[in-house]
Amino acid sequence: MESGLGLPSAGVATLILLRHARSAANGAGTLAGRSPGVGLDETGVGQAAGLVDRLAGVPLREVVVSPLQRCRETVAGLVAQRGLSSVVEPDLAEVDYGEWTGRKISELVEEPLWKVVQQHPSAVVFPGGEGLAQVQARSVAAVRAHDRRLPADAVWLACTHGDVIKSVLADALGLHLDAFQRIVVDPCSVSVVRYTETRPFVLKVNDTGGDVSGLVPPVDAAKSGSDAVVGGSAGVSESGRG
Repeated sequence: MESGLGLPSAGVATLILLRHARSAANGAGTLAGRSPGVGLDETGVGQAAGLVDRLAGVPLREVVVSPLQRCRETVAGLVAQRGLSSVVEPDLAEVDYGEWTGRKISELVEEPLWKVVQQHPSAVVFPGGEGLAQVQARSVAAVRAHDRRLPADAVWLACTHGDVIKSVLADALGLHLDAFQRIVVDPCSVSVVRYTETRPFVLKVNDTGGDVSGLVPPVDAAKSGSDAVVGGSAGVSESGRG
């Protein structure tokens, strides 16, 4: 597919950003980071099981997943029920928190760096780990690359981590990374982005309910274009836009 300028189009596939269900570390108030062996707790197992019904009306083309256990467990039932195979994407892995990994959040809030994480995250480099600006660069590049290779009417899901999703959403919203802490992404929530030739549209953020109408692509996704609707969308049933 080409744009009116004769350039390759980025397409308008629909991306569902799924945060992993609640993990044992979430319940214990620790920063799991990339620690191995961190799976879902009882609440998270129930949240993951509910994904089959929550996304029942969504025609998923592909599932891309962080390599960490809690993400793989979150989508296991969904991919099995759909007969899909999950694509492991290392660039959607959790932040490398370095020396902060495995520590209690209640202890970390006393660290001088904590205030920088909250107020100026673009400047943060975790001791012995990576910077949040680096996280955003790798995660945005990864989701855009996967999105470009899929058909224009495809709906695909990426299961990853809270700070990764917040950084992708900040980019899609045109926000500086320093504003990404204003975005809330709960365990097992879905946020939805549709990329077009010139800009993304953010359709949902932190949705934990069962309404999937915004996840279904437009009737003619290839021609939906990059222009926003003046005055606001008329909704799915009237406009054909998600």
